[in-house]
Amino acid sequence: MEHIRTPKVENVRLLDRSSGQRKASVGTLYLSATHAIFVENNPETRKETWVLHSMVSSVERPPIIPAGSQLILRCKDFRVFQILIPQERDCMDVHTSLVRLSRPEKYSELYCLSFNPSVNKEEREESWKFVDLMADYKRMGVPNNLWVTTAANNEYRVCDTYPSELFVPKSATPTIIVGSSRFRSRGRFPALAYFHQDTLAAVCRCSQPLSGFSGRCQEDEMMLQAVMKSNPGSDYIYVVDTRPKLNAMANRAAGKGYENEDHYTNIKLQFIGIENIHVMRSSQQKIIDVGEMRSPSMTDFLWGLENSGWLKHIKAILDAGVFISRAVADEGISVLVHCSDGWDRTAQACSVASILLDPFYRTTKGLMVLIERDWVSFGHKFSHRYAHLDGDPKEVSPVIDQFLECVWQLSEQFPCAFEFNERFLIAIHTHVYSCHFGNFLGNCQKEHTLDGLKRFVKSM
Repeated sequence: MEHIRTPKVENVRLLDRSSGQRKASVGTLYLSATHAIFVENNPETRKETWVLHSMVSSVERPPIIPAGSQLILRCKDFRVFQILIPQERDCMDVHTSLVRLSRPEKYSELYCLSFNPSVNKEEREESWKFVDLMADYKRMGVPNNLWVTTAANNEYRVCDTYPSELFVPKSATPTIIVGSSRFRSRGRFPALAYFHQDTLAAVCRCSQPLSGFSGRCQEDEMMLQAVMKSNPGSDYIYVVDTRPKLNAMANRAAGKGYENEDHYTNIKLQFIGIENIHVMRSSQQKIIDVGEMRSPSMTDFLWGLENSGWLKHIKAILDAGVFISRAVADEGISVLVHCSDGWDRTAQACSVASILLDPFYRTTKGLMVLIERDWVSFGHKFSHRYAHLDGDPKEVSPVIDQFLECVWQLSEQFPCAFEFNERFLIAIHTHVYSCHFGNFLGNCQKEHTLDGLKRFVKSM
């Protein structure tokens, strides 16, 4: 509450631009520790509009007009509110308060940690047991005589952004695992994401090799050989580099890059061409600008949509998923997927492939399990990508937004193949940003575990 300068302002006008509202409502604006609340003066309706501070993307102050001072609230779920406050001093106070409240500086200021829901300890602990990743691997038939658990990453010793429990090829010794991790960006060595019981092919994930122009690593080459051998029906694997080839080549100058097929004799390298987080952030902003156009013609809308490149990017992610799923299900070939650090485009490609490969992930619980595995457990920079904490705006990007849109696009084409509809996807999208639950806090499993977040927050 110390950040709230003026908790109540009367005679405020509010226009919800995203809902198509044409006439502003008059009422009272309240600021609490967690929400901005607008209550209409109309005694018959007394309609309330609640905006969670963590859902506010930006607070703008346009020039003053004769009727008063304006604020524009742009939200992470694409809502836009225009507020007119009679007194400039009140407007300045509200602006200062909202800017600070929408940019928490530490986890303790996040919504799920700053309010006390009426949930006892047992209920909270039970909520975290709903998604059981080990049960999902067991459903796939893992562990087996091809894939086994490894203790190499216990206490996150080898890779601090990976889960502590991982499945690797049976022939991959701890020496091979550690050696491979040292040759991979952020130590993210190849590990099992999905196993196809019918073809015995697997989807594995990692990060880019630290190969530069000529570097090589015997343990990493042995690791990929082990991945290939874990599928008895194939004598090679696909390595899917989700980046544009030009970007991957540029990384070689920084001592990173991609696998050299002369060194890895058992691979076929495939570039997909999904752009980086900066291109995606710009693309989303362009499509948001299209949505805010006043009375656009169909030509204006279609031109803006095309110019944003958004659907081109969605298609690239879907193409990656289609390639991986066809390789695994139709050809019976295992696939190793990576991008740069293996936590953005890699998560998109692996999770879309799983949606296509396995009907379980097209159920309500299955989608939760998939997100827990490919995004939460394997590490994704939720705090950075979705601006949970005040930080570098260049780290923000709509990575999981694009995955959810891919699922929506598929559900629109094959509605009978999915147990859920777009309302479920919208709910997930909302809570990725809202910080209402603890699932999407932090950037990896280690942060969840060592910070003890699960003891204080409820699972979605």
